[in-house]
Amino acid sequence: MTNSTTRAGRAPGKRERLAAAAAKVLHEQGVEKTTLADIAREADVPVGNVYYYFKTKNELVEAAIDTHTQNLAGMIEALDALPTPGERLKALIAGWVEQRDTAVRFGCPTGTLASELDKRADGLDATVAALVRALIDWTERQFSELGRSDARELAVALIAAYQGISVLTNTLRDPELMVAEGRRLKRWIDSLA
Repeated sequence: MTNSTTRAGRAPGKRERLAAAAAKVLHEQGVEKTTLADIAREADVPVGNVYYYFKTKNELVEAAIDTHTQNLAGMIEALDALPTPGERLKALIAGWVEQRDTAVRFGCPTGTLASELDKRADGLDATVAALVRALIDWTERQFSELGRSDARELAVALIAAYQGISVLTNTLRDPELMVAEGRRLKRWIDSLA
């Protein structure tokens, strides 16, 4: 849910463009392969300007995580406008399925970043873990509203199913895997209500 304008309705500044570009390029290339020049090029910002906003590559990774966090907040806000928790959960799943072509090429943006950052010893793994935890917490609230006493377990199962199918979709380069899993998960949600 990347927007070309900020919440205030104005065009994003260089810092926001760099953060959005970092999120995109890090997802497509990975943290280790991505250079500051790659991000600057994607953001259409002179590479020398990057250092004005971000002193290190890790600061850009943090900005990318912040972008993912803002995107999640926007998605949750839109989902929360739906009348029932079942509809919200199924809309979440539908959104994942809509992103299947991206998953085929690069995997889940947050999941792949979390996996990559886990291999580093710079603390950014904890930052991205908070983002994943926020999605699990929101999902748990939906299952709680469905009256489920096992809401946390169901939330973890749903997010795990998505992460797993993202890996398989990417590994096997088969978007239909995501479509089939989306149908199965929607039936599962219906069975729990």
